Amino acid sequence: MQQDIIVIGGGIVGLATALRIKEQRPELKVLVLEKEREVAVHQTGNNSGVIHSGLYYKPGSLKATNCIRGYHMLIDFCEQENIPFELTGKIVVATKEEQKPLLENLYIRGQQNGLEGLRKLSVSEMKEYEPHVTGVEGMWVPQTGIVDYKVVSQKYAEKLRNIGAELLFNEKVTGVTKGNSLSIVKTERNTFETKLVINCAGLYSDKVAQMSQDEPLNVRIVPFRGEYYKIRPEKHYLVRNLIYPVPDPNFPFLGVHFTRMMRGGIEAGPNAVLAFRKEGYRKMDINAKELWETLTWPGFQKVAAKYWETGFGEMYRSFSKAAFTKALQELIPEIQENDLIEGGAGVRAQACDRDGGLLDDFSIIEDNKVINILNAPSPAATSSLAIGQTVSEMALRRF
Repeated sequence: MQQDIIVIGGGIVGLATALRIKEQRPELKVLVLEKEREVAVHQTGNNSGVIHSGLYYKPGSLKATNCIRGYHMLIDFCEQENIPFELTGKIVVATKEEQKPLLENLYIRGQQNGLEGLRKLSVSEMKEYEPHVTGVEGMWVPQTGIVDYKVVSQKYAEKLRNIGAELLFNEKVTGVTKGNSLSIVKTERNTFETKLVINCAGLYSDKVAQMSQDEPLNVRIVPFRGEYYKIRPEKHYLVRNLIYPVPDPNFPFLGVHFTRMMRGGIEAGPNAVLAFRKEGYRKMDINAKELWETLTWPGFQKVAAKYWETGFGEMYRSFSKAAFTKALQELIPEIQENDLIEGGAGVRAQACDRDGGLLDDFSIIEDNKVINILNAPSPAATSSLAIGQTVSEMALRRF
């Protein structure tokens, strides 16, 4: 079974990459291999469904440029394909005086990234948007929205099939061997030949990348679980749209927040705790081998030493509903512990280098036979079509 391009991974980034390739070069044989029974099972299907504006990211970074390009591509795609979405806007809230300079930095960064309509908000102005919120200062971000990324991914897959791409499920990749003209991709069920491999394996992108590399990779994917609560329907009035705290600039997560969901309801969260397996959606999901690989990675040990206090707080909130509620009360004091119903969880694939750096930007490495997308956390879903365009351009230089 010979292909021109095999994309490993049927999440939103893999599907968008395959779609962009087929749109530009319909004659190429493109195959997407997915180890699950359907698309978008893991990171794509378990995120908070936010259309990110590009507010947080360093100007000129891959995250910033792809998020802003991808934002407009995503909105256009949803309008063309009649996918429900809503541009709700959001407020970012400084809850303490010492957070005001950080909020100002975000405001400046948003302007540098070309966001129009950003507004600094007084306490009374915040309450016009979110009557039940509290804080010392806020910011209105009109571009933010909500969508169901599983629905978006299913539409990507439908369009791929319609233009002649092939998607195979239950095909877990076990080996990638580079050859002179063709590379071999082995799964648990089949063997394929291809001119180019594109690795979009998400939580397992480091494992798949290592299959084709002679030298050990300098990064490891560390899984962080994000747990959510749902707000009881009778308390939905407390949240109109999206309410975010000012994030810790030293930590690549945005803090617990309130999000109105496209499929209905309001979620509160997520926290960010180390998962004990790559796909560990529950507290007691453990894979001893994967956990050992995380704990013995020099980079993770340095991260743990540096952020142990933050990590302990996140773990405590994971096991204590009262502590989780207390964090939410910094934004909405009226929220009570019995207003929260245990919700789902997602696991974020966070690349960590050997020196203890948590990669903040998208990371794509390539040689003539393989393109590896090694770090594509949030806002990768918002950015998917732009990332797909970037990777497709890299790929098509070979054809």
